[in-house]
Amino acid sequence: MAVVKADGYGHGAVPVAKAALQAGVTWLGSCSLEEALALREAGITAPILSWLDGPEVDMSTAVAAGVDVGVSSVEQLRRLSGARVHLKIDTGLSRNGCPPERWAELVRAAAVSDNEVYAVWSHLACADDPGHPSIDEQAKRFADAYDEAVSAGLRPKRHLANSAATLNRPDLHFDIVRLGIAMYGLNPLAQPEDLRPVMTFRSQVALVKRIRAGESVSYGQTWTATEDTTLALVTAGYADGVPRLLSNRMEVLLAGARRPIRGRVCMDQVVVDCGDADVSEGDDVVLFGSAARGEPTATEWAEAIGTIDYEIVTGMYRPRVRRRYLGG
Repeated sequence: MAVVKADGYGHGAVPVAKAALQAGVTWLGSCSLEEALALREAGITAPILSWLDGPEVDMSTAVAAGVDVGVSSVEQLRRLSGARVHLKIDTGLSRNGCPPERWAELVRAAAVSDNEVYAVWSHLACADDPGHPSIDEQAKRFADAYDEAVSAGLRPKRHLANSAATLNRPDLHFDIVRLGIAMYGLNPLAQPEDLRPVMTFRSQVALVKRIRAGESVSYGQTWTATEDTTLALVTAGYADGVPRLLSNRMEVLLAGARRPIRGRVCMDQVVVDCGDADVSEGDDVVLFGSAARGEPTATEWAEAIGTIDYEIVTGMYRPRVRRRYLGG
């Protein structure tokens, strides 16, 4: 299952979904029914699972569009008729999913409803921390929940593994694995994997100027040149997904080398210290991309400001940021 929620983790849900299906994926995962219906409107006919909507959403549209629905309570089940459902058990994440003490009630109700129970599923809390004791504990709770569903007369498939568990827990693959962040080339594990980031964030130099030692840069004058240097003004700022927290803490690839941002990140621009390098207006600038090409990465950005690279790439869906898809 290729998870394309949050507009394909900021990459574009429809292009990513089509590429994934072409590569052999058989399922798509969305957060909301609205996201799933957008895929249907784009002509995608593959199975889609949608799992997080409030009671105000008319779920009959899911049935009409052939979208599978994640169900975590008897109340949710009762709002459905003629749907294909995936019953979710909370095995320890304490987020979405049916509490264990209500699971027996849910599977019994599902067994006599007019909905088809396709699968039982859950989500792991610490799969990105190999060896964490909660992984095995959740796996045991999941096995118990599955057995209880079978005892109620259901014959569901199972899915539990997210990206991290897909990479390091083959025993938890079951019938479906749900690939999210790893599919976009970002590694949820500290251990190395042969993953290549899909997204490259580029801009260009709008202006080049020389300043003397002692001159300061950007709002608040938080950086002052200690020697004469060349500055390149790059057209990307926090309105385009560059976190302001990266002020004086990030580099870009420009004119064949990594070069530091000086001063505060502004709404529309950043200033790059190029020393004595030969740079020109219109030069290509890579803000993040692939470490294999010597570029800064989304993961570096995340680590610098104490977050995760998921937040960086999903934050790139901005009106001024134009997407271009390569590779056919």
